[in-house]
Amino acid sequence: MQLKSLDEVNINDFVAYCLKHRNEVDDSFLYDQDLEHFKFSSENPTYLVYSPANEVLAGVSLIIDDYHRRGRKGRFRIFHSEVDSREIYLLLWNALKPHLEGIDHVFMFVPFTNNQLVSRVEELGFQIERYTYVLVRQEKMTPSYQLPEGCQIRPFRPGLDEEIWCSVRNKSFATLKGSETPITPDMVSKMVLDKDYIDGGMLLLYHFDHPIGVIKGANDTYEGKPIMNIGPVAIDPDYQGKGLGRCLLRAALQMAKDKGYDQTILCVNTDNEGALALYLSESFIQVEGVICYTYNLIELS
Repeated sequence: MQLKSLDEVNINDFVAYCLKHRNEVDDSFLYDQDLEHFKFSSENPTYLVYSPANEVLAGVSLIIDDYHRRGRKGRFRIFHSEVDSREIYLLLWNALKPHLEGIDHVFMFVPFTNNQLVSRVEELGFQIERYTYVLVRQEKMTPSYQLPEGCQIRPFRPGLDEEIWCSVRNKSFATLKGSETPITPDMVSKMVLDKDYIDGGMLLLYHFDHPIGVIKGANDTYEGKPIMNIGPVAIDPDYQGKGLGRCLLRAALQMAKDKGYDQTILCVNTDNEGALALYLSESFIQVEGVICYTYNLIELS
């Protein structure tokens, strides 16, 4: 076995390995668009393990971009081995450690069904932080909604509403596990440029002239079929408990129908009981689940 860091020579090996195994891991950053634009850098420390026959046996890649570094965390893009070997997983994990200066913890999402990876990351000392469900809704019927007096839903205006979007999203998610780090207007601007962007797919909820909610629908696929991915769904905490989240969700469901989607998909932390109850009551069904594992690096220092 030989460990190699990513470079111009073997980047195609890494992409091919991700394409081969992305259905076995959390594929949030392994879509075609992500891999097409993937570049090795200090923000993406990446290593591969090769067999004596020069075949890729395993790979690891960590995301430490500006957003994650501001939260003092790193997220695994992939951590996978074709061979169920503690030695290989330990080799990959140790290779990443020199890149973790200024990082307090790293995390990854592991599908419930990947028993091999569950066992190996727990052997390495990763701890369960939370569980997340993937929910899907078939668009059989779109329920109606009625906004309270003084409320209205407006389309997001690129180039004008980025700071407004951030203010609502950041206030709403300030205590939500995994989303505590504020996003920036530049990050919102990039959403409009992504290939998954749907024209008119970002909506803002106002109470008179005060922005209090956001929701976004993006183009996605599930089991080989088109689907609209909903998220974030955020309501200002001062306005929660008034049924506004349901109204905003139903507006997104109507948008999906108008755009020709037969189904929608979203993710929710299981400890976000209010949101989970809302989605289940709106005919979403759990289809997958993942475990969020974290490793606390502060304890090592």
